[in-house]
Amino acid sequence: MSRIRVLQWATGNVGRNAIEGVLGRDDMELVGARVHGADKVGRDVGELCGLDPIGVAAVATLDEVVALSPDCVVYAPMLADQDEIRALLRAGIDVVTPVGWFHVGDSPAVAETQAACLEGGATLHGTGIHPGGITEQLPLVLSGFCRDVRHVRAEEFSDIRTYATEFVVREVMLFGKAPEDAVDSPMVGLLGDGFGQSVRLVAQGLGWDLDPELTTRHDIALAAAPIDSPVGVIEKGTVAAQRFAWTGTVDGVPKVTAAVNWFMGEEDLDPAWTFGPEGERFEVEIDAAPPVRTVFHGFQPASLEDTDLARNEGIIATAMHCVNAIPAVVAAEPGIRTYLDLPLMPGRGV
Repeated sequence: MSRIRVLQWATGNVGRNAIEGVLGRDDMELVGARVHGADKVGRDVGELCGLDPIGVAAVATLDEVVALSPDCVVYAPMLADQDEIRALLRAGIDVVTPVGWFHVGDSPAVAETQAACLEGGATLHGTGIHPGGITEQLPLVLSGFCRDVRHVRAEEFSDIRTYATEFVVREVMLFGKAPEDAVDSPMVGLLGDGFGQSVRLVAQGLGWDLDPELTTRHDIALAAAPIDSPVGVIEKGTVAAQRFAWTGTVDGVPKVTAAVNWFMGEEDLDPAWTFGPEGERFEVEIDAAPPVRTVFHGFQPASLEDTDLARNEGIIATAMHCVNAIPAVVAAEPGIRTYLDLPLMPGRGV
């Protein structure tokens, strides 16, 4: 069988790991990478990723991507551009992305993207870990061992001191900001788009017709003393820990919850707040017969010294969930496809 032709869109931390993943599979061929910096255009993609040269050059435009005739694009910029995604789909190129499209709702934007899929005979799949596999795929798989499912929860507990990206941590996540700035921030809405899709996908898989609006919660703890971090000191009285939660309800009764807990460590927080005895982790819990609770370790760095985002376990997992989905996506019927539509997506043995 011929190998699947894959192009990587964006060579940031997720993109670099996706490229390594594609190169490590004997059923795939990397045919290019779309880059944004002028200093990267034309350079060997392997060198851009800190690898040996691989004889594949980086390109700068959508037209150049289409001209390379990939079967699938791993689309991983910081933020999605729907026009770019639709152009790829209309060109007959399948798209796997960790920046949205976890669930298909009813909206003009969804209809336009679905039309692009059908026009080009292409497939779009949104994946990742949280939102993504931890929030959607694993709860649905584990629910297969249960009856009388009453509530499903997927939750992250992470120390943000290992995420050494100052702009994201301070300006997007709003750590080190005044509490009133965090309360009024757009984060609940921005995060809620992705996690809301996860909540609705799980509900769809379990047969629940959710109430129209999700309930949201945002809790904050402040620094009780200055806290050192890789993005600078988190000053006393500023945001040092946050919990976001989104819950889908049926007639007001909670049914599906997705949540994140982000900490600048566990000391000097007001009010006091800890990860609990199990430390950093992801949890999936199903209130059913039998009750199921699973804890996942390994998606967070092992120590605070592990601040190299290119080697961050969670970023590797996000990238590989994209790469390992490619064969199923390429084989799927055209359209927007979720975990409910696709078969198992195993990794590759060595």
